[in-house]
Amino acid sequence: MIVTKSQVVTVVGFIMSSLLVFTASCSFEKKTSDDSTLKQNEEISIGRQDKEQPKKETFVANAFCSACHYAFGDEKLASTHELAGIGCERCHGESERHRSDEDNVTPPEIMYPKERINPTCMMCHPRNEIKHVSRHQSLLAGVETIFDKSTNQKNCTDCHAKEHRINVRTIHWNKATGELLEK
Repeated sequence: MIVTKSQVVTVVGFIMSSLLVFTASCSFEKKTSDDSTLKQNEEISIGRQDKEQPKKETFVANAFCSACHYAFGDEKLASTHELAGIGCERCHGESERHRSDEDNVTPPEIMYPKERINPTCMMCHPRNEIKHVSRHQSLLAGVETIFDKSTNQKNCTDCHAKEHRINVRTIHWNKATGELLEK
């Protein structure tokens, strides 16, 4: 039996992929929705769970990301979404090349320039849901759309994720194109 180089590469690739999936599944963290760090309000917005609801266990594998971005483990945006079963990959893509780049010059698959932040958040948190939350009413009052291009446009992350941005970067990419700007 003659084995070709492409067959060997295919089998090795399959084995490596299987190991990666196995490793990721071993690093899942068990989270419960009764985490005391979540604020419970009289208004429950999407992504929040009412105290009356039974405890739900979810599994989120953020181990790949937290290996380098360790500060996000305690960050509210990440931990709130983690409790809802949503990991970093949901918004930033799998970013396999970014994760495996030891020189740290490959950007994540998905990054968000300011004009894409609100539309991205609104995919899961639609306007008709958030307009009933009192804190959002003043922001939305008299505005046809929260996506106004005015110079005073508020972004969801202005209030909900100030700490989610990496403030001290050694690498900078153009978020729209992924082009490396400086290292």
